[in-house]
Amino acid sequence: MPDNRFLVYGANGYTGELIARYAAEYNLLPILAGRREEAIQSLATRLNYPYKIFDLTDTTALLGALRQVKIIVNAAGPFQFTAKPIIDACLQAGTHYIDINGDISVFEFIRQYDTLARQAGVMVLPGAGFDVVPTDCTALLLKKIMPEAIRLILAFATLGGGLSHGTATTMINKLGKGGAVRKNGSIVRQALGQKGMWVDFGVKKRFAMTIPWGDVATAYYTTGIQDVESYTAISPVIYRLLKMQFLFNWLLRTKFIRRILKKKIDKGAPGPSDEQRRKAISLIWGQVTNSQGEKIRREKKPRPGCKHPMDTL
Repeated sequence: MPDNRFLVYGANGYTGELIARYAAEYNLLPILAGRREEAIQSLATRLNYPYKIFDLTDTTALLGALRQVKIIVNAAGPFQFTAKPIIDACLQAGTHYIDINGDISVFEFIRQYDTLARQAGVMVLPGAGFDVVPTDCTALLLKKIMPEAIRLILAFATLGGGLSHGTATTMINKLGKGGAVRKNGSIVRQALGQKGMWVDFGVKKRFAMTIPWGDVATAYYTTGIQDVESYTAISPVIYRLLKMQFLFNWLLRTKFIRRILKKKIDKGAPGPSDEQRRKAISLIWGQVTNSQGEKIRREKKPRPGCKHPMDTL
């Protein structure tokens, strides 16, 4: 099989389509896949790529598709539902697995496959999107600068742009469940936005609050640092409102409210437009601290000339 051939499951989604669109620039040949025939076929025709239609419950079709490629990119969220059947099939087919997940619980679940994946000679790599590639690189850089670090803080801000349909849907499924940090090596649940602070991202100062970002799971495995917090930029006004969230978390967890929000998302655009992405920039900041209280900070400014999401650090 060609080394540059790979399968994209969920190719009709916002990020799946971007991966398919930009694949040719990297001399990659994707096979587009998903369960919605009309959407997948339309995209495949437009981009002139082969395609396959199957549901992940169809193990025979899934295994057949995986055996034609060396790697699959899972772009079909929510990943709490799609990761397991695909990874199980990858271990049987000997196919490498990548996804664009950002959910702490999914990272921790996939971590349990480590021994089986090694035995099968299969790479299982979750979080190959914005969450967690740039932040994870920042974490490792800081760890190399300060090997004795015992605490890690990461923060990010996006100027312009917006959420994709899939990310927004995942966030709705997590409404009312609070936040999380890693403390003494264990993931500890706490209120969303329990901490807030001003962060100097180099080009702009932004207020940021703690969120259950994927790095709470992954940075521990990358760096070995046992205390990890992740922050995102947010309006101070919204932060103050979120401090009252505990009063209505029960309401946010109801199916009724989630259904209303889901319908609103479904009516909107699938994600930022090409023009919005061209104008948007993402900023990364990190800090490590050792047992003496000494600190080292680094920020990642946008690289000139970045033109689409597949440009990385």
